[in-house]
Amino acid sequence: MVSFAFNGGGLWSTLLIALKRRRFNVDRPMAALTVAIYAFCGAVVLASIVNNSIARDATHLVPLITFLFFPFSYSVWSISQKTTLARVIILSSMAACFGALLLTAIQYYWLGMPRVEGGAGNPIVFATVTCLSVLVCMAGALSGIEKARSLLACAALAGTIAILYSGSRIIWLAMLIAGIAVLLINRQKLRGKYVLRLLLILGLAGLAIAAFGFQTILERAEFLRSDWEALTAHGNYGTALGFRVAMWQIGLDAFREMPLFGHGVGATPLLIKQGFLDQFGMDKGFGHFHNGFLTALVEAGIVGAVALAAILIVAAKNAATVLRISADPVERFGATMIVIVVITYLSGGMVGILIGHDILDSVLMAFLVSGTYLASGRTLPITEERTLPVTPAGP
Repeated sequence: MVSFAFNGGGLWSTLLIALKRRRFNVDRPMAALTVAIYAFCGAVVLASIVNNSIARDATHLVPLITFLFFPFSYSVWSISQKTTLARVIILSSMAACFGALLLTAIQYYWLGMPRVEGGAGNPIVFATVTCLSVLVCMAGALSGIEKARSLLACAALAGTIAILYSGSRIIWLAMLIAGIAVLLINRQKLRGKYVLRLLLILGLAGLAIAAFGFQTILERAEFLRSDWEALTAHGNYGTALGFRVAMWQIGLDAFREMPLFGHGVGATPLLIKQGFLDQFGMDKGFGHFHNGFLTALVEAGIVGAVALAAILIVAAKNAATVLRISADPVERFGATMIVIVVITYLSGGMVGILIGHDILDSVLMAFLVSGTYLASGRTLPITEERTLPVTPAGP
């Protein structure tokens, strides 16, 4: 649904601008981010051209359209009143957290799934989106934009429980790091009664984690320990950790072969499958190298990896500028959204997917569009105001 909504909306926004029913909204933060996003898309296409693999890579290049919609979606979204959009984002995130908990209960206790994956079909993707929702609820409660702080706190707790049941250890870490960042951004408000309320919420969260997630945390920690022991002591690459280490080795070897422009976006499954056969004697296949920047290095070389890094760097710089100079709660909330998504994607992308998944790509663009607009964008009128000619006064 999120892919359909963002890409469908992006296509509609593009048509509205092409038909001149909406204006193209260009401001400095949006322009800088657009240049970085389009540079990354260009680097991916260039890699296919250099490798003469456009035909092979064609289906893999189609998802880049999600990124190309960024400036058009930004322009149409910027007719929204900022406070209204911020409240919609906060309340939607609250609904997402409660929905995640409901799906967790159904999948874990009714369907017996060992790791819940919501509607994403992937525990890491489910955990990533839920993590963003939890952090938005935190930021919304601390910003003062939405008054239902207690309900937002309950939603954040519900989402946290869902993330625990996903078993996604890296997202647990990402949520911790980004959560600390949210608290630091809003540290000026954590005084008096807010400190007591925060301590109460943290205490309840600790009890909930102990009640619902302690066993899951122990199991996932034990899996990591046993995988590490199997890899270091016995050279066993047939575990979750072993597969990742093997893919990183295969990816680094592939990068050294084509360091500047890479092998093309469609080469990854072939390189991984052949690498497992040649180097480890295993018949395994994956669609990415379980490291976002390594995947970019293999597919689009140094040029592509630098362009990908530029997207996150430019976004973070835009947010930092706003947080440094602005006291407006809506602008700071928008900047916090950018900080949240950058930390979460960077953390999760180090051992998993950074981009290249339809849900993650759409959610990243939605956060960058709305966060940039709320933080530093200008609001456009829905329609152009036409100045009527002045009729001279009669004698």
